[in-house]
Amino acid sequence: MGETAAANNHRHHHHHGHQVFDVASHDVVPPQPAFKCFDDDGRLKRTGTVWTASAHIITAVIGSGVLSLAWAIAQLGWIAGPAVMLLFSFVTLYSSTLLSDCYRTGDAVSGKRNYTYMDAVRSILGGFKFKICGLIQYLNLFGIAIGYTIAASISMMAIKRSNCFHKSGGKDPCHMSSNPYMIAFGVAEILLSQVPDFDQIWWISIVAAVMSFTYSAIGLALGIVQVAANGVFKGSLTGISIGTVTQTQKIWRTFQALGDIAFAYSYSVVLIEIQDTVRSPPAESKTMKKATKISIAVTTIFYMLCGSMGYAAFGDAAPGNLLTGFGFYNPFWLLDIANAAIVVHLIGAYQVFAQPIFAFIEKSVAERYPDNDFLSKEFEIKIPGFKSAYKANVFRVVYRSGFVVTTTVISMLMPFFNDVVGILGALGFWPLTVYFPVEMYIKQRKVEKWSTRWVCLQMLSVACLVISVVAGVGSIAGVMLDLKVYKPFKSTY
Repeated sequence: MGETAAANNHRHHHHHGHQVFDVASHDVVPPQPAFKCFDDDGRLKRTGTVWTASAHIITAVIGSGVLSLAWAIAQLGWIAGPAVMLLFSFVTLYSSTLLSDCYRTGDAVSGKRNYTYMDAVRSILGGFKFKICGLIQYLNLFGIAIGYTIAASISMMAIKRSNCFHKSGGKDPCHMSSNPYMIAFGVAEILLSQVPDFDQIWWISIVAAVMSFTYSAIGLALGIVQVAANGVFKGSLTGISIGTVTQTQKIWRTFQALGDIAFAYSYSVVLIEIQDTVRSPPAESKTMKKATKISIAVTTIFYMLCGSMGYAAFGDAAPGNLLTGFGFYNPFWLLDIANAAIVVHLIGAYQVFAQPIFAFIEKSVAERYPDNDFLSKEFEIKIPGFKSAYKANVFRVVYRSGFVVTTTVISMLMPFFNDVVGILGALGFWPLTVYFPVEMYIKQRKVEKWSTRWVCLQMLSVACLVISVVAGVGSIAGVMLDLKVYKPFKSTY
């Protein structure tokens, strides 16, 4: 404590961050004003606070995962459902705390910064684990792109259906195919994929945040209104009863619900990037620990409310996707607003997850074939109404479009929102939320093998591995069961 106080004193009448430069000869110190606008790594001064970090985390977390929570709680019941959610929130909170200590390699105050999750894995755990982590992360991003395509098409359809329902006064069941909507979403994404660095446009995250709050709040409000109208809390202590589903289905669905809840909490991947926006002093890890506490508390309360209200409103019949499962028919315009918000959010969010994959492919291809014309030649295309010409590159256009086409086709093959979300949650949960943070922490803090702390961390890791495997198996079984009912490319709702 004394040292930081001294440093604080020191800073009033001395340049900022003197401890970093004391090692070097004093001529290196730039004139005072230059110091005010740069951090110790020479990047622009970071200005983030506990509140901006919390806001970033909340917007990163509260997304389409919220929509499957009522269904997940319906599979587990009033006792296990909320208990499992609390369990996941504690695991996420704990592993986020471990991760915040991995932002700087070595010393918490002056160690080398890692700018992304992958940087941290590379610098702390080394090359081999870095490759595995990369594989899992890119698989996960690819899967999220598929999940988002399915969710967006379901919401577009729900708007169409709710209007058709409204016109016919509920007489026409309005069955329709999801394919045209997936194709429309795909076309939109092909266009957006050509915009370089689309995910870095500053207003994208603000729009996404507003949209996700809009639809989550509408879902919550409709749940509350429905409960008030019913006059009772529906649902049972043990969840959906055997009879409604078979014994084996009940087991698979319980496992799948674990995956769905895990997906709702899977955001450890962005934590280090968020930590990289925080100002110091105090040490970034301190700020970040506060921010994770605040944001996980907020999201857990919010999830509990959304999931519980959805379950209380519909009981065991809670739909797989709260806003499109047609539990609510009226007020139909409000549902349309919510679903439109989902579509807008997902169109932007798709790019946020796809652009890192594009960057990775481009980098690895450029390293492999440095002199290939096909890869590097840019064509300028004049677009009327825009000042600067758009630089097109054949290779970029081809493979980015190819990527979007692939995700769209897979979505059309298996358009099952809950199953896909469950698989993603299972895939990302153990390796990215538990295993790598635990391994990095052990390496960072030099935790001794077989010490109490080491054993506890490993037990946590193994327990979460079991949950991940079980959720994955349950979700894959769900896809298998669904494919028996639906023919690929012919699914109608």
